[in-house]
Amino acid sequence: MVAEQPRSTRRMAPGDARIMLEIRSVLDAQQAAWNRGDINGFMEGYERSPNTTFVSGDGVMRGWQTVLEQYKRSYDTRAKMGTLVFSELEVTPLGPNSAVVVGRWELVRADDRPNGRFTLILRRTARGLWRIVLDHTSSSSSSAAPSES
Repeated sequence: MVAEQPRSTRRMAPGDARIMLEIRSVLDAQQAAWNRGDINGFMEGYERSPNTTFVSGDGVMRGWQTVLEQYKRSYDTRAKMGTLVFSELEVTPLGPNSAVVVGRWELVRADDRPNGRFTLILRRTARGLWRIVLDHTSSSSSSAAPSES
């Protein structure tokens, strides 16, 4: 029986650094699109597929179009969209064509700061582009804006 190495001591495979940079670039582009009020641009980070899956709370949505429509319903004004900040990103390549990302999200808005964690599975498309195929996002119970001192 061969034991798996703990993640902290896993050796990077050839190409892992490039994969990590390419995936960070996808997330940076999503954040920039969101912050200019461009939900369609934000959705470019997801695979345009009926199999794209978004999980949050007790709900599961399937299909790129379904996820897009839900985002547009939920964030129909710039005030609701706020400013998106991704942080604490951990990109773990699973091979040359798939990876997992774990991170934190926060929306900075006038009256609150909803935030939470996410886990993404990305796959490299036939065109060589990295796209999210599964997004599992959770929300923290603390979303109050910081009090002014």
